[in-house]
Amino acid sequence: MTDTTLKTPVRPPRRLRVGDLAREYGVLIIIALLLVALTMLSGSFLTPRNLLNILNQSTPLFIISCALTLVIIGGGFDLSTGAIFGVASVSAGWLAVNVDPFFAIVAGPLIGMVLGALNGIIITAFNVHSFLVTLATSLVYRGMAILVTDGKLIPVRIEEFSWLGRQKLDLGGGVAVNVAVIVMFCFMALMMFVLNRTTLGRAVFAVGGNEEAALLSGIRTNLVKIITFAVSGGAAGLAGVITVSRLSMAEPQAGTGLEFEAIAAVILGGTSIMGGAGAVWRSMAGVLLMALIGNGFNILNVNPFFKDLTTGVIIVLAVALAAAGNRR
Repeated sequence: MTDTTLKTPVRPPRRLRVGDLAREYGVLIIIALLLVALTMLSGSFLTPRNLLNILNQSTPLFIISCALTLVIIGGGFDLSTGAIFGVASVSAGWLAVNVDPFFAIVAGPLIGMVLGALNGIIITAFNVHSFLVTLATSLVYRGMAILVTDGKLIPVRIEEFSWLGRQKLDLGGGVAVNVAVIVMFCFMALMMFVLNRTTLGRAVFAVGGNEEAALLSGIRTNLVKIITFAVSGGAAGLAGVITVSRLSMAEPQAGTGLEFEAIAAVILGGTSIMGGAGAVWRSMAGVLLMALIGNGFNILNVNPFFKDLTTGVIIVLAVALAAAGNRR
């Protein structure tokens, strides 16, 4: 008698393909190739001083991209980080000069957090897409920055304030690292812990992956969105304070275009723009790749146009590679 019982076919284990590796770790492969190429082309590239300078110059973008990763994984989009950066920086500069420098350092991130939370509240209360809301609030926040300064620069030559951006810690052997870089690594570690080891992090992935299913499972999706935007705003505020303390100057137009650089870095690192997938380390890799391209072109004295062209081509390739992986 023939056994007609249906059996579940056993699928063979999936082989790890070159395309899968390229899609998963493509940004790291590009960084490695770029490091080798720049080292061969310039003897001054692979030196502790230059590498630390790259980290120091990119610290604000690193910090903003870390927090923006949570927003994008949660299915949101934040175009106001550059404007919040400007408001927080001029507010901190004004407070440092007129009130207290230590209070100014703390107030900058808090102001950014409040403005970011306001973004989240508007988005959830009126059920409007985050792209439109943050585009509108970016114009409002930029106007606020101009009102604070009356369109003028604010010199902040106060030692108690400038230490955050200028003070260095001696590591020995003639190598010193900026305090701001240490703050950046601490912030990155905190964001990685929140995203990967906490209930909030799991909720962010759930909301970005399927908001309706997350809501039905008991997750307070609106609160999660507000928190992610508040964290993004706080990061922009912290980045603004670091920049002002380094330059000893606050200006209302500071941070213009920074939001697009951060979004590009997050996407370049491999975080899905559709939400529900990504990692902080990926965004950090994206920022590092953009920083290496900029630093390398400066060292080689190449036309800046080619730097933007190269960065744009790499971003397009990264998005195309991710899209190809999603179709499979």
